[in-house]
Amino acid sequence: MKNRRNFIVSAAAALAAAPALAGTKGPSLPNIVLVMADDLGWKELGSYGQTKIRTPHLDQMAEEGMRFTQFYTGAPVCGPARCNLMTGKHGGHAYIRNNGEIKEHEYQLNGATIYGGQTPLAAEETTIAEILKARGYKTGCFGKWGLGAAGTTGDPLKKGFDRFYGFNCQRHAHNLYPKYLDNDGKPEFLEGNTRGLTGETYGPQRIADEMLEFVEENHEQPFFVYYPTVLPHLALQAPQADIDAYLGEWEETPYTGKRYLPHPTPRACYAAMISFMDKQVGRLFAQLKELGIDDNTLVIFTSDNGATFLDQVDYEFFDSVGELRGLKGSVYEGGVREPFIARWPGRIPKNAVSDHIGIHYDMLATLAEVAGAEVPENTDGISILPELFGKGGKQKKHDFLLWDFAGYKGQIAVRMGDWKGIRKGVAKNPDAPLELYNLKADLSEAINVAAQHPEIVGKIESIILRERDQPELERFRFGNYRD
Repeated sequence: MKNRRNFIVSAAAALAAAPALAGTKGPSLPNIVLVMADDLGWKELGSYGQTKIRTPHLDQMAEEGMRFTQFYTGAPVCGPARCNLMTGKHGGHAYIRNNGEIKEHEYQLNGATIYGGQTPLAAEETTIAEILKARGYKTGCFGKWGLGAAGTTGDPLKKGFDRFYGFNCQRHAHNLYPKYLDNDGKPEFLEGNTRGLTGETYGPQRIADEMLEFVEENHEQPFFVYYPTVLPHLALQAPQADIDAYLGEWEETPYTGKRYLPHPTPRACYAAMISFMDKQVGRLFAQLKELGIDDNTLVIFTSDNGATFLDQVDYEFFDSVGELRGLKGSVYEGGVREPFIARWPGRIPKNAVSDHIGIHYDMLATLAEVAGAEVPENTDGISILPELFGKGGKQKKHDFLLWDFAGYKGQIAVRMGDWKGIRKGVAKNPDAPLELYNLKADLSEAINVAAQHPEIVGKIESIILRERDQPELERFRFGNYRD
């Protein structure tokens, strides 16, 4: 049976469901905040086993909510991961399957390069924000978008968001002291910033401030905040005070800047970037409590893909993905298994740990159900609300998860129960042999058992053929790659 959503809530049922989900304070519909880190490894939070980097606010979030151990992104790099999340579709059906540049849209203004953005979402693609906006939510996106520049069909202001502030273009976000940030489709120039290692205005600080201002201005109505923070994606940059908190804790080898900006203390800076992100989440929770809407707000935290493979990040020193194989850009577990924490006081049990197998393309169905909204039929997600509410016995499960990723020579993967099949190098060889791993026995994906289980290989291959059979979409879109 195809793993597509066919969940439709009637208008009357939706109206009846909304008050039942509401808290004791604030509007009848619950507020929703979706925080997504950028290149955060599976074990880079204290609640997931990190011992060197301090993340007290996110650890407290896990104590006050539910932490998932088997949650995944839909793709191992920025653009397609965001597409899967926003549209509720796996890679076989998603419109964007790789990072692509629209460089012809670049231009110069006030001495700054205004970046052209990435491949835009098609006009007919429906996002989480569009669904929630139709239910009366005020919607804001703060951070890195990567799904279409201003004026394109993928412009965030055309895809359901009332407010956008941050980096529209992923390449623009490769420096965190930018000359400008995108403010509702127009450049807001930041005096004193030159795209150097430091500057007067730290981009992630401005983005967090704008996000919190949006919450303040809209807390008397239901709101949806999508906060795809740019941290801890390279380049290595953080306010000096945050770096100082880690200086002297470890030996350092300066990074000389082969691809990104150099940094004298890369370990301290990387840890500082993650702790800075954690601090902004702490500010958010403090604000929700101050405004009296904490009990009526669902907050979700996750990451877009695994830790970077680039050498300025010492992922071995930080044990960024633990025993998992692979990093960003790979469909092995280290590239796609992500931290996922959800908190909603009075709704989600405290200090809960779930081994439910979920994926980012479940978010559209989940948040639509929270808001009592209809879910488009041509999506692939399953609402995880029963699991979040501690009613795992009523939780539907995926027959399989699928990754169809055009980058890094082309990769396809399917998880089916404890089995995971992987096909690599499909750009040149679509019929490359399938690797097979049993994740229950071999979480590190070290032993390929395809030869011992031809029947499992056959089932996975049939899923791949069926789920990628869409004539209206190219099998792959091999654009120029930017991470």
